[in-house]
Amino acid sequence: MTKPDTEEVERLGYKTISGRELTLSRRIAYRLLVWLSYGIVELLWRTGRIKVIGGEHWQSPVMMQRLAVPVCWHQHLLICARYSVSKLVPLKSGFLISPSLDGEAPTWLAQMYGATVIRGSSTHTGTRAVRQLFKAIRKEGLSPLITPDGPKGPCFEFKPGALFVAQISEVPIVPLAFAAKPAKVFKTWDKFVLPSPFARIVIAVGEPVMIPRGLDAEQITAMQDEMSKRMLETYRLARSELQRSSNL
Repeated sequence: MTKPDTEEVERLGYKTISGRELTLSRRIAYRLLVWLSYGIVELLWRTGRIKVIGGEHWQSPVMMQRLAVPVCWHQHLLICARYSVSKLVPLKSGFLISPSLDGEAPTWLAQMYGATVIRGSSTHTGTRAVRQLFKAIRKEGLSPLITPDGPKGPCFEFKPGALFVAQISEVPIVPLAFAAKPAKVFKTWDKFVLPSPFARIVIAVGEPVMIPRGLDAEQITAMQDEMSKRMLETYRLARSELQRSSNL
């Protein structure tokens, strides 16, 4: 087999940003991992007793463009990501995934659900990632799910990236959260939540928030604090509804 040229390498992902090659053995291992992950996600989703509250926010006047920046904490990524690619959300879903080798498997998993993937890193290529997301929203009609405390934390710290993306794209941020019972909370930096099969799951959709243009650094910081509070309130709504439903 002839070695692909640089453009082909980038398009097909034979090499990643780190220069590590996606060898045949890695491709096989990643494919197996993707199918296993898909099976676990679908088991939890299809057996879960799922209830969505706040779904009417998708019909808010500020959502007339059918464009948004949904956000969830990294600990809620599994269920919120699955919700974002479901028919319950009237948006064209997308994800920002690292261009590193470690991002290959998540990319394939997202593509199995028909989601569009933007390969970029908020850690190493932050400004470029914002530009990529802006292009995906305004030119491709995507509504990319962002974890504002990702990819490595600190946990529950709303970083400004999602604000900048929503601001320059002139679309609202929509907080997402879920609560589940029974569920396991892992001792990881993000306190990742994994519901059990047949768990009762409540997904909450928060009120869309438009980010004004022309904010100075102090106002951006204040908006980060405001969004953190809204994220917490969205989770509290999910948790309260879960407790109410469990007591019925």
